[in-house]
Amino acid sequence: MERFQKFILLPLILTASLPGLGFCYSIIHGPSNATVLAGLEARFNCTVSEGWVILIWLSNGNPVLTVISSQGAVETSDRFTSQNYTSSNGFTSELIIHKTQLSDSGKIECSIQQTSENGFAFLSVQVNGSLFIKNSTLTVKENKTVEIVCEAIGWAPAPDITWMTNDSFIDKSRYATQQNQGSNGLHNALSTLTLTPTDTEILTCLADIEALPHPQNASVTLIFVNSTLENYYSEDNRSTWVIVLAIVLSFLGIVLLIIIIVVVVRCCCLKKKGSTYQNEIRKLSSEKNKDGDLQNRQRHGSENQGYIPEELWNTEQSPGIDSLPPVPSKFTVPAPDLHTSSSRKVGPQRRADYLISPKKIRNMTLV
Repeated sequence: MERFQKFILLPLILTASLPGLGFCYSIIHGPSNATVLAGLEARFNCTVSEGWVILIWLSNGNPVLTVISSQGAVETSDRFTSQNYTSSNGFTSELIIHKTQLSDSGKIECSIQQTSENGFAFLSVQVNGSLFIKNSTLTVKENKTVEIVCEAIGWAPAPDITWMTNDSFIDKSRYATQQNQGSNGLHNALSTLTLTPTDTEILTCLADIEALPHPQNASVTLIFVNSTLENYYSEDNRSTWVIVLAIVLSFLGIVLLIIIIVVVVRCCCLKKKGSTYQNEIRKLSSEKNKDGDLQNRQRHGSENQGYIPEELWNTEQSPGIDSLPPVPSKFTVPAPDLHTSSSRKVGPQRRADYLISPKKIRNMTLV
């Protein structure tokens, strides 16, 4: 591309220089130095007196744009454009470099093809990298020394790192910064701050380069813990945990006791219910047996345990006593339609001639 630009611009330079050999013109104001962040625009102005014929812009010795008084600007790249202004003092050409890159850093020249009339300036393209502290919050005990590390990555040039505490700058003797350059041309930095805090404070790491309007920063909150307060809070936390544990165990004990009571009551109810059921069964069985005995008695009558057959009684009687007429041992139940008197029939009077020890006589009357 650069060779192509030179090939195009060379005939134009020669053509424009021929008719101006007898004229005298010069650069009134040359370009000024500029520092920009990568990706932004860079602008340079060059003012020449009247009678000029050709003006050439060069970047690091390479022509990037040509302005001819009779034709205007000849642009060969979209990244390099110009704007022209005419005033009573002369002609001003403004070079605009779009989307600046690190490779654009260097010497920018404005040439009018005079041996001693070249204005130049320097362009510095810088890269704003990243800055961070690993921990956003740190807790430090009393009389303890802590190291805080701030890391800057991907900067160009290497940033200037400083530290602040509660909006006050920290002395440079309290921190050390190491820098190195990577293969991509960017710089890395590592800054370590060492201090023994006496109170809670906010520490801020700042990284600055010329192109930044304000330094980039990263902060960390340093929490100071007093030993007395720490012991107090430790004992307080221990007491709190003991109280909580006691409450939980008490609650579990009450729940367990309730469960045991419910289980015991349930078992007693089931046992009582089973016992009642068995008693009912026995009661029903007993009633059935009684009913059966009653029916048997109604059918067959009751047995008189004192009954002695008449034959045995007659044989054992004394010879002095006349034998009684035989009495039937069985009686016929009268028919239901007959009326039977419930009074006992009195038989004929017998002699009361008994032995000294008379035998028992069983009489059975059916009603």
